[in-house]
Amino acid sequence: MKIDSTLKEHFEEMGDGHVSSSEDTPLRDDAFVLNEEEKIERIKENVREIMLTLGLDLDDDSLKGTPNRVAKMFVNEIFGGLDPEKKPNSSTFENKYKYNEMLVEKNITLYSTCEHHLLPIVGKAHIAYISNGTVVGLSKMNRIVDYFAKRPQVQERLNIQIVRELQKVLGTEDVACVIDAKHLCVNSRGIRDIDSSTVTAEYGGKFKEEPVRREFLDYLNLDTNF
Repeated sequence: MKIDSTLKEHFEEMGDGHVSSSEDTPLRDDAFVLNEEEKIERIKENVREIMLTLGLDLDDDSLKGTPNRVAKMFVNEIFGGLDPEKKPNSSTFENKYKYNEMLVEKNITLYSTCEHHLLPIVGKAHIAYISNGTVVGLSKMNRIVDYFAKRPQVQERLNIQIVRELQKVLGTEDVACVIDAKHLCVNSRGIRDIDSSTVTAEYGGKFKEEPVRREFLDYLNLDTNF
């Protein structure tokens, strides 16, 4: 994949930290010792301390509820994908109609959070698979994307996690995912390039072969040079 020159400064700032050492989200062994209510309470106090340090008046009507709102948002919403109990159940069905061609679901809306600056990642995921006898409900692919996106992420890791999960669910290696997303750590800070986006891809099984990969990318109207 060719890296947009406008992202060079961003990558240099992050250095080797941009490259994930594992396809698994880095979690401590005690990640689930606290329940949701305890996590919310602890995060609320930490957010309150940050705001006070910045000099904000938390007695103001507009601000006094912010620490609690942020804490609940972190635990229940934008980082809810850290909780394995929230992983979607992916019902599969026998491919009775013997559809053996590629199935592509385009333009799955993706909201995630960059783990380097805790700023939003917003974009689209495009998924394809070739059935080996099993199919999955279309909405389940959206839910899998949403689950793995709702955590501090690196886009490359997100790509891999989505593909690995669908390979497991479908019982086939023939799964692919392309993500095209804007990173607000590039768009709103640092180099502040509002137009650039990042494209990553993960190909499994038959999608590693040029004709199959090209067919997938043709469906997406994307270049094949990544």
